[in-house]
Amino acid sequence: MRPIGGFLLLLSLVASAPVQAQISRFDHVVVIIQENRTPDNLFQGLCSAPYGSPSACSPTPHANQYDIKTSRWRDKTSPGGLIKPTTIALANKYDLDHSHNGWLAMCDMTKISNVPGCAMDGAAAVKCKGTCPTKPQFKYVVNAKGILNPYLELATSYGWANYMFQTNQGPSFPAHQFLFGATSAPSASDDAAGIFASENMRSTGGTGGQGVVAGCAALSTTSVAEIQPVVGESKFIYPCFEHLTVPDLLASDLTWRYYAVNAGDIWTAPNAIQHICESTGPGGQCVGPEWTQNVDLVPADVLKDIASCNLRSVTWVTPTCQSSDHAGCNDGSGPSWVASIVNAIGASKTCDNGGGYWDNTAIVIVWDDWGGWYDHEPPTILAQPQGDYQYGFRVPMIFVSAYTAAHYINNVRHDFGTIVRFIEDNFGIQPGALHFADARASTDLTGFYDLAAAPRTFKTLAAPKDALFFLTDPAPPLDPDDDD
Repeated sequence: MRPIGGFLLLLSLVASAPVQAQISRFDHVVVIIQENRTPDNLFQGLCSAPYGSPSACSPTPHANQYDIKTSRWRDKTSPGGLIKPTTIALANKYDLDHSHNGWLAMCDMTKISNVPGCAMDGAAAVKCKGTCPTKPQFKYVVNAKGILNPYLELATSYGWANYMFQTNQGPSFPAHQFLFGATSAPSASDDAAGIFASENMRSTGGTGGQGVVAGCAALSTTSVAEIQPVVGESKFIYPCFEHLTVPDLLASDLTWRYYAVNAGDIWTAPNAIQHICESTGPGGQCVGPEWTQNVDLVPADVLKDIASCNLRSVTWVTPTCQSSDHAGCNDGSGPSWVASIVNAIGASKTCDNGGGYWDNTAIVIVWDDWGGWYDHEPPTILAQPQGDYQYGFRVPMIFVSAYTAAHYINNVRHDFGTIVRFIEDNFGIQPGALHFADARASTDLTGFYDLAAAPRTFKTLAAPKDALFFLTDPAPPLDPDDDD
């Protein structure tokens, strides 16, 4: 009886023992930033076979449903205030206004019980440029020939955020500033006062084309609109700021890299931070050591760095125009581009002392702004003073890791500050340490993974184009769009 009793006691002790985490943290966080889409526009495929069904989606989701609205979109210019959306190709031929004015038009600001909010019925007033069809804002991307399959496979195989909102109410330049440093304010005191850079660049002397167009080395004639509480966009300032960013919080043994197309792009967030850029002057170059060591102006180099075991602790990856998903400029290769990065990490077997990258890397895939496309979900508007510019509209976000359950749907409301807060949490940095959107965020991304779970085996994503295509593509890499 003793052996049996001892065995039962051992089983009892094993059953009651706390589950130990497989890893204590992710050693690598990769933020892949795509361009200008909403969940309603890009992810209708979650609501139909083979990735879902009509019952998998609901504009008022319960349990494990995607918050995607498939019909009866709100449009105050249509009979009955509703419109039936129609399809469009991912590589379409027009672009929609996604400036702050475009945001105001689509939001159609209202008040409920004296609390400001968006009616979300004004998208028809969003301006269009290019070859524009009737009601160009009310379109969703059709999954022709499975072009969206890599995105849909990622969303259903890993974690999907029903409620990720861009922090800013406007376009790419401020959005990337929030993703890199949790604010688009020129300084910490401006952020506290609710004063933010709110638009992309403008120039009275030419933008410089593919050269330096934004940031601390921009032409002296370049400026960016600044928005202030109550008065709105009241003045223009030179786009060179000085405040802490995520890299400033990282311990000395942690590394970072930012991949972008051009030094002066509005998507190359480090160029607007003076202590990183250390500009030679207006119209010059960024020459600071932080810049030269950590900013890579060939996006596909991320694939080389993964293959050569040189993935940094924190990585931001921005696309070329062709693979950006940006309306009017992409060639449909965006889903393949994202899949190539995820596949490269998943296939890593020898890096990090022979363990590979898959078991210790978190991948956050997020779109930088809504791009002028319709989305039905109204954002929360923050209290003053930040509430005059936060939050913006909903954007897609997918969380990928070996510890993320398949078909996980997160129903917590997040913003770009949440992503920064996740990086802080993961690397043992005081949450909200920047005191910007990271501090205003009340959530993190811990719901998307369980480090106590056994790591999942990586399954290669099928995609029309692979890493070799992006590494050898002879086409000149273009800016993610021609916004100015």
